[in-house]
Amino acid sequence: MKEPIMDEKAEAENWHSQDMEARTYGDRLADTVARQMGSWRFIVLQTILVIVWMSLNLLAYSRHWDTYPFILLNLLFSIQAAYTAPIIMMVQNRQGERDRMQADADYRTNIEAKQEIENLQIKLDSIEAEKLDKAIRLLEYISTQMEKRY
Repeated sequence: MKEPIMDEKAEAENWHSQDMEARTYGDRLADTVARQMGSWRFIVLQTILVIVWMSLNLLAYSRHWDTYPFILLNLLFSIQAAYTAPIIMMVQNRQGERDRMQADADYRTNIEAKQEIENLQIKLDSIEAEKLDKAIRLLEYISTQMEKRY
């Protein structure tokens, strides 16, 4: 009989390691970009950059490189959004594939657990039947012993 818990761990580690090994440089880069852009650190840094940009352009004494309405800043945000959206979609697509792999591994584990539970139920039923047979034989023996005495 196999060790189901160890097999489940090995299988989970197996598909996880296969997923990690299958990741290309682009996948790792996309994960890093999405992780950084989806953080409070990025939001705070970008907010500080925007405030500094606007302040320098509004308060500059000599040269305003991006005057109000900050067209260059809007262009930079558009470029950032144009590159960020596909990167995030790549990460989401890969995560969807990873979720499917995990769901498949979970399904196989559930099928194996169901089979083991069914086998245990059969074994418990046979033990219960043996116990009932012994109890019936014991009652019959006691009954015959009682009849012999009286």
